[in-house]
Amino acid sequence: MSNTESGNDQGLGYYPWWLDKPADNVTGQGSFIDNGPIQGPEAVRAVVTAARGLYEFQDFAYTGDYGDNGFIEEYRTQVKGEPLHVVVTVARNAAGECEKLVVNHRPRNAMLLFSREMHREFAGTSLAEHFLADGS
Repeated sequence: MSNTESGNDQGLGYYPWWLDKPADNVTGQGSFIDNGPIQGPEAVRAVVTAARGLYEFQDFAYTGDYGDNGFIEEYRTQVKGEPLHVVVTVARNAAGECEKLVVNHRPRNAMLLFSREMHREFAGTSLAEHFLADGS
């Protein structure tokens, strides 16, 4: 877990440590998620993996610890050519596992596009209800 310098492009090769250390009760929330948080390790991992698959790149400004039990990532990316600024916060439990994940995207119009793309990714599954359908 290290800090990165502003503008350091870790790219899509960056792999978040917390993705392999979820708590059994992990929840995922974010501005692009509707209808309550994503719950459970498998669902959270599926959503994060799908999201990363939609990113055209990741240009990190910062990754590192904050406080006693927190971790943060800040980066920019694009989805379908639309720029997104992303801030990820991770709250760790006493065992060091990711217990609460919050992912926020801005600007709003690009975040809404991203949510619709996530809905397409999960069409036909129970996770689709957590994202905006076309026309929403």
